[in-house]
Amino acid sequence: MQDHASSVAATGSGTELLDSAVAAVVRDTGASVAMLYLLSPDGTTLHLAVLAGVPGQLSAPWTRVPLSAPIPVADSVRLRCLIWLGSQEELARRYPRPALVLPYQFALGAAPVRTGATDRGGLVLLWPGSHPPVLAPAEREAFVRSCHGIGTLLQQAESSGHPVLPGALPRVLPSPEPPAPDPAEAAAVAEFVRRLPGGSCSLAIDGTVLFLNEDAAALLGVRAEDVLGTLPWASLPWLNNPAVEDHYRAAVISRQRASFTVLRPPDQWLSFHLFPNATGISVRIVPTTRPGPQDLVAPALPTTTGVPSRATALYHLMHLAATLTEAVGTHDVIELGADQLMPAFRIQTLVVMMSSEGRLRVEGSRGSHPALMDRFDGASLASVTPAAHVLMTGIPDFYSSFTELERAYPAADLRDAVAACAFLPLIVSGHAVGSLVLAYDRPHPFEPEERALLTSIAGLLAQALDRARLYDVKDRLAHSLQAHLLPQTLPAVAGLDVAARYLPSTRGMGIGGDFYDLIRLDETTAAAAIGDVQGHNENAAALMGQVRTAVHASAGAPPDEVLARTNRLLTDLDPGLFTSCLYVHLDLAGHTARMATAGHPSPLLRQPDGQTEVLDLPPGLLLGIEPASRYPTAEVPLLPGAALALFTDGLVEAPGVDFHDAVTELAAHFALALDQDMESVADTLVRYAKHATPGTDDIALLLLNALGPEG
Repeated sequence: MQDHASSVAATGSGTELLDSAVAAVVRDTGASVAMLYLLSPDGTTLHLAVLAGVPGQLSAPWTRVPLSAPIPVADSVRLRCLIWLGSQEELARRYPRPALVLPYQFALGAAPVRTGATDRGGLVLLWPGSHPPVLAPAEREAFVRSCHGIGTLLQQAESSGHPVLPGALPRVLPSPEPPAPDPAEAAAVAEFVRRLPGGSCSLAIDGTVLFLNEDAAALLGVRAEDVLGTLPWASLPWLNNPAVEDHYRAAVISRQRASFTVLRPPDQWLSFHLFPNATGISVRIVPTTRPGPQDLVAPALPTTTGVPSRATALYHLMHLAATLTEAVGTHDVIELGADQLMPAFRIQTLVVMMSSEGRLRVEGSRGSHPALMDRFDGASLASVTPAAHVLMTGIPDFYSSFTELERAYPAADLRDAVAACAFLPLIVSGHAVGSLVLAYDRPHPFEPEERALLTSIAGLLAQALDRARLYDVKDRLAHSLQAHLLPQTLPAVAGLDVAARYLPSTRGMGIGGDFYDLIRLDETTAAAAIGDVQGHNENAAALMGQVRTAVHASAGAPPDEVLARTNRLLTDLDPGLFTSCLYVHLDLAGHTARMATAGHPSPLLRQPDGQTEVLDLPPGLLLGIEPASRYPTAEVPLLPGAALALFTDGLVEAPGVDFHDAVTELAAHFALALDQDMESVADTLVRYAKHATPGTDDIALLLLNALGPEG
C-alpha cells in the first residue's frame, strides 16, 4: 500500500485520461505548447499535470504554482477569466517575472478549467512568435470549449471515485510523428541533403541528436555514433555555453528560426541555423571565416553528467532571483526556493534551519526524507552534527556518498535518510544565521562548478530569509494589534446563529481598517455592524478602534442616529481618513431588520427557501466627510430561517472584475449553501474570496441567521 501511495505521488493518477484532450486543444487552436494545471484539494496551488509541445525540463520552474502567484495561469484561475498576452512586450509589462525568465517571442493564453462553481485548474497555451497579437474568435472558441471538455472529464473521474491526481512531475506528451515518406521520396530527400553544402543535423524537441550527416560530423570533429542520442552541449564540451542552449530554448518556445556563431577550438568558427517545428529542429552547420555579431567563446570548463548544464542552472537561478523578489514571509522564501532549486539540481530533499536560542530550528522542508527534520530539529549549536558545524564555521560541506558523511560524522545517524548531501551556511552580513541541507537519494559527485553555484544560491536564500524574518516579526505584531481591536468572541444571542471571518491582506503591513461587531441589546434584539476604514496601516487600525467604540456607545438607537453620531465624532477628530459602515438593528421577536449604510456595500439577504438578493439600501455618505450627513433607514422582513451576509469589499473586489458581477456570484454561493450552518457557510464564502480576489485587501465577513422556533 505504501509503495502504491509513493507511486501515485510520483506519477499521479489518471492523468493519462487527459492526453487526448490536451492533444486535441493543441490541434484545434493551432497552439504550439499546452500546459494543463490541476488545483490542489486545499485550493492554494496549481500543479502541472500534462505538458505538450516542449520537453519536461523547460517546464521545471512552473510545475508548482501558488494560486496567489502573479503569473497568467494563477490569475486566470483566481479571476475566472481568459487572459491573453499577444506579445513579449505585453507579457513583460503585465508579468515581469515570467518575461524575465522566458525572453522569447511567443503569444500566450491562460484560461480556467471549471465545472459549475467548482474550480479545477487552468490551461495555458503558447503560440509561435509569428502569431498575430490578437486571439482569433475561432481560436478563442476552441480554447474555451476545450477547457469545458477537460473540466467535464475531471468531474466524471471524480464522480466515479477515481479523481485525477497530478504527480510530482508532469505527464509529457510525445511530439507528433512526422509523416513517413515513401521509398522514392526518402531517396530524394537523402540525395537533397547530400547536395547541400555544410552539415545537416536533426534534433528532437528535447534537444537530443537524431541524425547527423558525414559533413556535420566532420565539422563538429566527432563520429556520428558518438553524439547520436545525446544533447550537443553535453557531448561536445566546446558547446557547453549558456548562449548555445538559450538559442535552442528560443527556437523550441518561439518556433522561430535562430542562428548563432560559435568557435570550435582551436580556430574554426561555425555558423548554426536552427529551423524548428512541432516534431523537432533541423540544424544547418556552415563553416565561416568571420565571426558573427553573436560570437560564442568556448567555455573553459568541460561538462559533466552529474551537473546541470550551465544554461539550465542559469535558467533556474534567474527564475529563483525573480521569484524571491516577490516572496514576503519565511514560508514563501522556502517554498518558492524549493520550487526552483530541487528540479534544477535534481535534489530530493531540502531543509532550511535557523539558529534560535543556541539551537537549530527547522523553518521548513520539502522532499522525500522528513527524517532529516527529526535528526536536526532542536539540536544544540555545539552538537557534533554537520548542520551545526557549517553554521558555526560558515564553511560548506559536501558529501558525495553516505560513506564520506559517516566517516566525518559517525554519530550523525543519517543512514536511512541520505545517500549524498550538501550542508551550506546561510550567511547574512558576514554572519551565519542558519543552514541549508540538500539531500540526494543516490551518491552524487559535487563538481567544483556545482559547489560554487550551490554556495552562491545559499547566500541568495540567506538574504531573502533575513528580509522575510523581519517581515514575519512585523507581521505578527501587526496581526496581534488587529486581533485585539476586533472582538475576541461574538456574544450569544438567543434565536440567532452567527459566524464571522477576518482575513488580512497578503501584502504590505498586514493590518487595516476592516471591522465587524455584534452587540446584544436585550433578549430579543441585537445590533450588527461592519465597516472599512480607508488605508492599510496603523492609523487605519487605530481609527477602526475608535469607530467600533462609537458604534458600541450608540448601539440601540435607531440606525440613522447611530451612524450620524459616529460621523460627527469622526469629523470632529478630523483623522484625514474616511470610513464606510453598515449598521443593522435586529428585532428577532418582530422578525425585522432595520439598517442604514454609510457608503458600504449592501448586504445579502437569503430567504428560508434559498432565494437570495442584494438589498437595495438608500445611499449614505462615507463617515468623516460632512458632519451634517443624514443616513436613511430601511426596514426589511427577517423571517425565521432567513440569513444576512454582511461583508467588506475585499471579499469581491478584484482587478478587471465588475463589482456588480462579483457580488452577484457571491450571492449565488450564499444561496447554494442553504443547508449548511453559518460556520460552514463562512468557510464556503472565504474559499470563494481566495479564488476570486488577489489578496491585496482585507476581508471582513459577518453572517446572521434568524433561527426558527425549533432553533
